[in-house]
Amino acid sequence: MSNIAQLLQESRIIAIVGLSDKPERASNEVAAYLLACGYRILPVNPALAGREVLGQRAYASLQEAADAVAPERIDIVDCFRRSEEIVPIAHDAIAVQARCLWMQLEVVNEEAAQLARAAGLDVVMNHCLKIEHRKLEAAA
Repeated sequence: MSNIAQLLQESRIIAIVGLSDKPERASNEVAAYLLACGYRILPVNPALAGREVLGQRAYASLQEAADAVAPERIDIVDCFRRSEEIVPIAHDAIAVQARCLWMQLEVVNEEAAQLARAAGLDVVMNHCLKIEHRKLEAAA
């Protein structure tokens, strides 16, 4: 597995599964931060599909988001969903050949992690992308 710093330095496209259009939600705050840092964000939320969130088109599924950036691929699938909802997302991340399955703070699913690792994906669990990026920036 790549370390978190290397993963963040080498990544450009981040799909955020469960991104909310509500500014007070953590998913929205993290996405806004990542956009400001130069990452390309792909909102994935079936309830918002076709609409814009933070100026980015929202997609109904990870596959739809991946198709939109082809031939490039999604580097990180950032999961803002409950732990018990991660296994299907892991299957989707594998299907679109993402580089990493990232589970946000307090999101832990060992089955999903094992599936993703077995398919060659990096896995990060129980870490916030924004916090980890800030640590990287502070160390630079």
